[in-house]
Amino acid sequence: MQTSTIDALLAGVYDGSMSCRELLGYGNFGIGTFDRLEGEMIILDGTVYQVKTDGRVYTPEIDMMTPFATVCAFQPDRAFPITDRADYKDLESIIDNHAPNQNEFIAIKISGSFSRMRVRSVPIQKKPYPPLVEVTENQTVFEFKDIKGTIVGFRSPPFVKGVNVPGYHCHFISDDLMQAGHILDCEIIAGVGEVDSCNEFLLVLPGDSDSLEEIDFSRDRSGELDRVEK
Repeated sequence: MQTSTIDALLAGVYDGSMSCRELLGYGNFGIGTFDRLEGEMIILDGTVYQVKTDGRVYTPEIDMMTPFATVCAFQPDRAFPITDRADYKDLESIIDNHAPNQNEFIAIKISGSFSRMRVRSVPIQKKPYPPLVEVTENQTVFEFKDIKGTIVGFRSPPFVKGVNVPGYHCHFISDDLMQAGHILDCEIIAGVGEVDSCNEFLLVLPGDSDSLEEIDFSRDRSGELDRVEK
């Protein structure tokens, strides 16, 4: 299940349209952001976590709103050990080997020990909202060394361009729940990967249709998305 679209977020639609309470009704596992873009969201084992630009991980109020999130009821179809060091790109290749069909949605959970983890969070915004590509120019980047934790994310098919992030979109949270963020790069030492193939996709648009009215969705924002994600 997904609320709103990635192109709406890229265009600056940051006002929350769904509460965390409602979001958890659709799944116990996922990623997203918060009202006015206040940090990165990780949902793991049915708990919502929020990492802000101060680097701290919070457990937000259940009625806090989100403008964009993706969740599922995580039930892994397959699990596999990761025994060799692998950077972020290598991890993508490992997952692709275990889930080769690029035209399916998959939820990804990787728990393990990481020699390095590079993540980011973004600051809360004020109206008039700038586009996301401008916001990420002021993102806060955190570098962690020798850390244990979990990667939470999704690989989406190419045909969701404009709706979600085609390819990989992953966040991280440490085992001690003290460090987290949107993954920019990492290196795993060893761990376990789990993959859940998802054959249903539910999109819930903001109930306030005015929030999307002025956006030109015919515009190709893939270049902006690439800059935002990396």
